[in-house]
Amino acid sequence: LRQLCTSLLRQSSVVKYGKCTSILELKLTVERQSVRVEPKGKAIPDEKQIKELGLAAQNAHLYVRDLGPQIPWKTVFLLEYAGPLLIYPLFYIRPGFIYGEGAAERPYHLAVTYAFICWSIHYAKRLFETEFIHRFSNGTMPRFNLVKNCSYYWGFAAFVAYFVNHPAYHPPYFGDYQVYLGLVGFAIAEFGNLSIHILLRNLRPPGTRERRIPRPDGNPMSLLFNFVSCPNYTYEALSWLFFTIMVQSLPSEFWELHHFMSCSN
Repeated sequence: LRQLCTSLLRQSSVVKYGKCTSILELKLTVERQSVRVEPKGKAIPDEKQIKELGLAAQNAHLYVRDLGPQIPWKTVFLLEYAGPLLIYPLFYIRPGFIYGEGAAERPYHLAVTYAFICWSIHYAKRLFETEFIHRFSNGTMPRFNLVKNCSYYWGFAAFVAYFVNHPAYHPPYFGDYQVYLGLVGFAIAEFGNLSIHILLRNLRPPGTRERRIPRPDGNPMSLLFNFVSCPNYTYEALSWLFFTIMVQSLPSEFWELHHFMSCSN
């Protein structure tokens, strides 16, 4: 540990102000600084006042950890979701390029076409929500996480698309009834997910980190708040469950289970 800079702060100052005053000396942007009372302590929220930290009135020490290069959360989400929206159609629109000659001559089953439409709608909705609905409590994340996050979404998009659009794909066991059951269930779950995201957005005023307690509103889809704490994840899991029912594909089921476990953590 070494002293990097000295700042004069009022007791009423917030931690973020201290970050701003030390930018020139530390050569670190506000987003890269994690301020702590102890070297291995928890990061202090930016809106916390100095007087709330229990420090000495003079010659007090705070510790700064460099979080590394940062990237906006919104940018990460846009890149994560743009990949699946672009990758999946390659397998559906250009099967000859993926599977070889003759693949384009085989007609698609109804389930395959609906799967392509549902997949595209889901990730188009995700991009729309990221741009116009979501309000992020944290501005940035470490840049190295971008590769990990994108690899997850892009890799699974190719994995699911390869088998669902494969010329050897077998239609669902119960035929069109199973396809339409999955399609209707997927549509309802997607609408439920969108409804919850809009409700959560309205609970956080613009430019703040305030988190109000969510409760059902006039939308019947929000009644799920009476049973689970994060109904947006519940609807997300249901979307992929019904997608899997519609296509009856093992890779899709694997994606659904893995995604559900990721949302639960």
